[in-house]
Amino acid sequence: MGRGKVELKRIENTTSRQVTFSKRRNGLLKKAFELSILCDAEVAVITFSPSGKAYQFASHDMDRTIERYRKEVGLPSSTNNHRSKTTQFWKTEINDLRKLVESLETRLKHLAGEELLSLGMKDLKQLERQIKTGVERIRSRKQKALQDENAHLQKMLEDASASCRVWGDVTSNAV
Repeated sequence: MGRGKVELKRIENTTSRQVTFSKRRNGLLKKAFELSILCDAEVAVITFSPSGKAYQFASHDMDRTIERYRKEVGLPSSTNNHRSKTTQFWKTEINDLRKLVESLETRLKHLAGEELLSLGMKDLKQLERQIKTGVERIRSRKQKALQDENAHLQKMLEDASASCRVWGDVTSNAV
């Protein structure tokens, strides 16, 4: 069942607008991250909240990506080519990494069957498919390991059996 179309106009309620901004920003950053991983793309996203706070995601160095963009569209190179890293840059980077860690920890909890109340039906179905795929891979690997171990033990048994036959022949000839 698909979602209805949302009329694109400014949300008048401040709280609703902030909640929508936060959710859509997180969705945008998640999509940017997924695009960078799945397609090995160099992705950079910069978003400013209505209050002026900056949010960013960069799959590679943000400065390098911006310089690449400027070069691609024919804009002059920035005057600060030595790429000085300011305290604000590192604070933002740390904040982004914390968010990423938090997101990955939440994902891990979901995979462990914890904190599922916040997930919708679509997310639950996707999680179930991922877990089924993982279980199938684990079972396949386990089956292969058991077959390898069985073959190894069978070889050892055959070798031991052959040794016993040789030993039996030696002792019967000696008598």
